[in-house]
Amino acid sequence: KEVMRQYQLGPNGGIITSLNLFATKFDQVLEILEKKTDVDFILVDTPGQIEVFTWSASGTIISDAIARSYPTVIAYVMDTVRCTNPVTFMSNMMYACSIMYKTRLPLVVVMNKIDVVDNSYAVDWMKDFETFHEALDAHPSYSSNLSRSMSLVLDEFYKDLRTVGMSAVTGQGCTDFFKTVSSAVEEYYDDYVPYLEDLRATIERRKQEQMEKQMKKLKVDKGEEVLLDDNAVDLTDDKISTSSNLPPSFTNYHDDSDHDSDDVEEKYEESAAAEESFARFLRKK
Repeated sequence: KEVMRQYQLGPNGGIITSLNLFATKFDQVLEILEKKTDVDFILVDTPGQIEVFTWSASGTIISDAIARSYPTVIAYVMDTVRCTNPVTFMSNMMYACSIMYKTRLPLVVVMNKIDVVDNSYAVDWMKDFETFHEALDAHPSYSSNLSRSMSLVLDEFYKDLRTVGMSAVTGQGCTDFFKTVSSAVEEYYDDYVPYLEDLRATIERRKQEQMEKQMKKLKVDKGEEVLLDDNAVDLTDDKISTSSNLPPSFTNYHDDSDHDSDDVEEKYEESAAAEESFARFLRKK
């Protein structure tokens, strides 16, 4: 409320701005976590609005900061009572898959409120799309038809997700939850750590490429000879137009690696842009 009042924002703007401000101080949170040496697990509760945390720049910075510091597992909590509606169930599966592929981290689907409704129906729907289609037949609507089509596509993605049923009220299933999280840590080391190493290598390679481009530009400005494609180009040659400091071959030169950039490079650029936007935000503040 204080952020909404101070910056004259609505509820959504207040949440996003609060998260942005929190992200700028997240190094202090990591320092606090480093002092927690007597615990086996650290639970970090994120904002319930998925679009605010998962798909915002500040949310990405926070999740990446934690994942680079500690073995991290995402726990996606779904309401077992509400998911008895197959359309709502499919929405949760779509959210779970999007979070998993956005963060690249191991994910556990936590089916909460099993003290009210048993979660076995949801597990069956995840494992057998025909059973799920039968449930959709009992709810004929446009949304049901859409969910049916989505299940045919997403089934291969969510059928093998780790699941655990638990109750936050009674504590039922908590032991199974922590066992599942412990097993998911192996995936963190097998998949995320190599990805992180590739990301760091990509950053170093891009820095090196940028330095080389800057050195080439410096030589061009000095009128020195620049080697491109194993051919020496003398910038003092009369054949080169004086209207440009760059020879034609250098002007048309493109680094093919830029066109082959993968998701790792895109994520690096996204993080860099996010950090720059926060810096501008703080300067304005």
